Amino acid sequence: MITMKDIVREGHPALRKRGAKVEFPLSDEHKALAKEMLEYLHNSQDDEIAAKYGLRAGVGLAAPQLGKSIQMTALFVPSYYEDEEPYLDEVWINPRIIRESVKRACLREGEGCLSVDRDVPGMVVRAARITVQYYTVDGEKITRKLDGYEAIVVQHEIDHLNGVMFYDHIDKENPLNIPTGVNVLG
Repeated sequence: MITMKDIVREGHPALRKRGAKVEFPLSDEHKALAKEMLEYLHNSQDDEIAAKYGLRAGVGLAAPQLGKSIQMTALFVPSYYEDEEPYLDEVWINPRIIRESVKRACLREGEGCLSVDRDVPGMVVRAARITVQYYTVDGEKITRKLDGYEAIVVQHEIDHLNGVMFYDHIDKENPLNIPTGVNVLG
C-alpha cells in the first residue's frame, strides 16, 4: 500500500525528469504499480483510511511522484453526486494532450500537490478544454475530451510526466493576477 512516505517531495530528481514511454503489454511490475497508485487515490479520499494512515487527499498521482520516471498516472475524481459514477477513475499510460482550447481557466484556490508540502499561492492558468490520447492498462487507445476541473487535473498530472511542477506556471511577478478572459473555477 502506498502511503505519504512513498511519495517523493520537491527536489527529488524524478520530479524534473521527462518520464519514459511505457511499453505494452505492461510488465507485472507496472500492472502492480498502476493498481497501487489508483488504490492510494481511493484511500486518500476515504476519511477513515486517510486518517488511519495519514494520507493527504489527492485526485491524481503520477509515477514520477513515486520516484519512477515513466509515463503513467492515476486519476480519481469522484462525482459530486453520491449515486453517480466518478468523472475519472483510471490509470492512464503514455497520455498526451493532442488539442487544447484557446480559452483558459484556473482554480480559485490555486493548485496543490502531494509532492509539495508547502502552500504555494498563485494562479495556475491552464487550457479550459483539452483532448487527450492515452492507453488503458490493457493497451486500449482512448481519445477523450475534458473540460473544467477534470481538464485542469489531467494537465497537472501530464505536467508531472514531463518534469513540470504546477508552480512553474505561476506568474512570478504577480502570482495572484488573473489575466483577462480566464475562467475562474471553484
